[in-house]
Amino acid sequence: MTHSPADGPVQHAEPAPIEAIKLRHPWRTVFAVVLIVLVGIFVYDAAVNRPVYNWAEVGTYVFDTRIVSAIGYTLQLTVYSMIIAIVLGVALAVMRLSPNPVVRVVAWVYLWIFRGTPVYVQLTFWGLVPAIYKSIELGIPFTDAVVTIATKELLSFFTLAVIGLALNEAAYMAEIVRAGLLAVDKGQDEAATALGLGWWHTMTRVVLPQAMRVIIPPTGNEVISMLKTTSLVTAVPFTLELYTRSRDIAAVTYQPVPMLIVASIWYLVITSVLMVGQYYLEKHFAKGVGQRPDIQRPSVATASITVVGETGSEHATYTEADGRTNIVPPHSGTGGGGR
Repeated sequence: MTHSPADGPVQHAEPAPIEAIKLRHPWRTVFAVVLIVLVGIFVYDAAVNRPVYNWAEVGTYVFDTRIVSAIGYTLQLTVYSMIIAIVLGVALAVMRLSPNPVVRVVAWVYLWIFRGTPVYVQLTFWGLVPAIYKSIELGIPFTDAVVTIATKELLSFFTLAVIGLALNEAAYMAEIVRAGLLAVDKGQDEAATALGLGWWHTMTRVVLPQAMRVIIPPTGNEVISMLKTTSLVTAVPFTLELYTRSRDIAAVTYQPVPMLIVASIWYLVITSVLMVGQYYLEKHFAKGVGQRPDIQRPSVATASITVVGETGSEHATYTEADGRTNIVPPHSGTGGGGR
């Protein structure tokens, strides 16, 4: 019996449902139980058997005004240093990609120095700047100075700490930004140039928005790292940030462990907030990445195609010179698809 397209598609028998058997992982469950037991033992031991933790002392100082004030200084050091580091890092990344060999060498030497020496050593050096350069003189070279300013009056320890942290971080941000720019296909730049866009518009509207997807995750890590690196500014010496302030309180109360716990609690709180902000930034700049494309619909319905010579065929046919019969293609436009 010949099936006609007008009768609709052939109804096939319903397949039997698949009985999926869940794969069991008994050792995974055992490992999870062991971890929970170990964590419970540690928490109980810390709460009951270790008086050195002195949780009452922790509760007393966790919201102490000196600690809260130190948190403000820590946040200021982090924000100011990262702003300067990001701006300088972008400039250094562009210099690294410059066709000018002198500019490239200058940027490379900067990265070599600041990535090759410990940040603590750099902060110690910046703390000695007022002793090395006692005054800053402005005027015409080889003549008497017009203006003389004492370095101590111009650069406070807080300012020196910001400079030291920012210059060190800029070396790492330069490599992060450079990696993000190189991740964008060169054709994007060429297409923007073909459209008549200048360098600034090409960078801000075409290249950077695509590079941000690569730049944001490591930059978020660098911000969190900077928050913790502020604990080293005691080398400048700047003593009003969170860690040094809690250490000074511990020197008076003779309770170092509770004050370390207080500092750790606040570092964890601030880090958690930064991680949430990083998550939403990554989500914003990753729009359209990794999404599956829409499934293309066929240009001709499957049930409407029939075999040549079959009764009820709806497609026009033509006969070739050798007597063969062919179907006229169902589309007449470019790119396929019926009309």
